[in-house]
Formats: sequence, structure tokens, C-alpha cells
Amino acid sequence: MRWRGRQTSEHVEDRRGRSTGKVVGGSIGIGSIIFFIAYTLLTGEAPTQIIQQTQQQTQTQTHAQDPNDELGTFAKVVFKDTEDVWTKIFKEQLHAKYRYPTLVLYSGRTNAACGMASAATGPFYCPADEKVYLDLNFFRELKQRFGASGDFAMAYIIAHEVGHHVQKQLGITQQMQAQRRRISKTAYNRLSVRLELQADYFAGVWAHEIEKMKHVLNEGDIQEAVNAANSVGDDRLQKQHQGYVVPDAFTHGTSEQRVRWFLKGFKSGDIRGGDTFNVQNL
Repeated sequence: MRWRGRQTSEHVEDRRGRSTGKVVGGSIGIGSIIFFIAYTLLTGEAPTQIIQQTQQQTQTQTHAQDPNDELGTFAKVVFKDTEDVWTKIFKEQLHAKYRYPTLVLYSGRTNAACGMASAATGPFYCPADEKVYLDLNFFRELKQRFGASGDFAMAYIIAHEVGHHVQKQLGITQQMQAQRRRISKTAYNRLSVRLELQADYFAGVWAHEIEKMKHVLNEGDIQEAVNAANSVGDDRLQKQHQGYVVPDAFTHGTSEQRVRWFLKGFKSGDIRGGDTFNVQNL
């Protein structure tokens, strides 16, 4: 994927390093300490908000200026591409306005409106705050543990999570949440599979449209995305972890299903072709 030197998203929270409670990229200078003391004496309040803002600004500047922060820059470029594509699709295909989500980059763990986000959970979208949470170490794990390498494998992961934001705007997520207490866990898992496969379809639609808009794909990019989709199928993951497969416990779909729905979206480029909830053969 040709991503270097291209525009990055402005809707990004870079929280990497903040879990330690320390200022990232350096220490607070003596002048700042004197200012904080004076502020406390004059107002009677601790300058917590100012300190937090200073930490956040220092951290953001540190990563922005780090020439080795390729993964961070890459994620921001891909996120910008999702913004451009879905703004266009919502306008042209749905006659609606796309509302931007936020990308949260973190390391280790961080707080989300849906609960604690951690590296163990992997990338996810939280509909409560409309943010995509991503520990960039997952991309290294994707390559080393799952054997899915390549930049477009990583782009597929981001596009899939943004697909969940599209579902939120279309009201699909809300319909799913309404069913959680009404049906059995097995039945809800089946609905979850349909939700995830639709997000894979939307990731394919994004890939179709970003190539049409910006011509950024290299030879082999789609195969990289296919390899990533194949590596995170429920059947493959269960087989790796426990040695056998339990279909009733599937929540994301099989490797074959995930690949097929991604490719279906990529070939069509039409958001209206991704109704996974009203087809018998997934």
C-alpha cells in the first residue's frame, strides 16, 4: 500500500505511554514546577487539568516527531482513508452525512466507555464513545502469531473496526444490542457472526473505493487482507487454542466466511450488498 507522505487523520487520540502515569518523552522542567506551585498558591487548587494537557501534548508531539513511529503514522493515514471513503459513500449511496469516529492509539491498556481496553482484547470499536481502540503491538502479533504480514493486512483490521462504526450510524448496532437480553447466548452468537461478517464486507467496500479514489494499492495487497481475514476466523482460532472447534461459540465467522464477505465487498463496492442478516447461506 502506498501510504508514505500522505495525509493523516486529525481524529486521533495518542495515549501511548500514558498508562504509566509519567510524562512521555521527557520530564517537567523547573520552570513548569514553579508555575504549578504558584498556580496552587494563588487558586488553592491543584493544576491537574493543566498537567494532564501538558502530558498529552508532550506525548503527542513525541510520537509525531519520532521518525521511527511508522506504525503510528501508517494507522493515521489508513484512518484518514476510511474517513474519505465513508464520507463519499454516505453522500453518494445513502444521501447522508458520515460522522467521523476517533482512533485511540494506546499501549498496554486504557479506559474506554465500553470498559477497559487492553492489548489482550485486540483492536475493537466501542459504540458508546464511537472510538476505535488500537494497541499497535497487535500488528506485530498479527505477523508473528497469526502469520499475516503486510501493510494491507493491518489496513484491513482498521477498516473492519471502522465498519462497526458504519453499522452504528446505520442503526444496526442498536438493533443488535436490543436483542442481547431477549435471546439465548447461542442465538446471540449467531447474530454476532452476521454483524462481524458485515464489518468484513464493509472493509472490502472500503478497499474497493480507496483504490478507485486514490490508487494506493500495490500488487498483493488484497491477498494480504485475505490472509489476515483467514487468520482470525473462529474455526482457526479455536483449533489453535483448544484443538477442536465449537460452532455454537463462533462470534466472528469462519475463516472461509470472513474471506468471502471481504472479497464480496471488494468486488462490488456497494454498501447495499452487505445485508448479512437476511441471507440464509453465510
